[in-house]
Amino acid sequence: MKRTLFASLVSIILWIEMDAQVTGMWKITDEKDNVEKSIVEIFEKNNKYYGRVVKILPTSKRTHCEHCAGDQKDKPLVGMIIVSDLIKNENGGTDGKVLNPANGKTYSCYIELVEPDKLKMRGYLGWPTFGKTMYWNRLK
Repeated sequence: MKRTLFASLVSIILWIEMDAQVTGMWKITDEKDNVEKSIVEIFEKNNKYYGRVVKILPTSKRTHCEHCAGDQKDKPLVGMIIVSDLIKNENGGTDGKVLNPANGKTYSCYIELVEPDKLKMRGYLGWPTFGKTMYWNRLK
């Protein structure tokens, strides 16, 4: 009985811990060449999650959003919001938008904390089936 209660308590604590850890700094790795390119901060505002580029790493060739449209065209990536309006849920966030600075296009997205230091980012058009998944690693 004590072991069952202890195991249940530990499970609840871990679940709460994972939910609270979506925010923070994340290293973004380019899926094509597997090189870390930038640091993005996931933060909460008005009960939604957002992601802002806080640093471009020396391995990145891109520092500005050349392919973006409108007022983001040719703006520096540092400080730019590239993830927006994610509705918080127990594992991360859903129904958000993500900007791909490489092509300037915006996609629907969701994020999911799959491990305490690993975040799944799925960007897609229309349905999640038609998209691309990236895994971001927590900056330590």
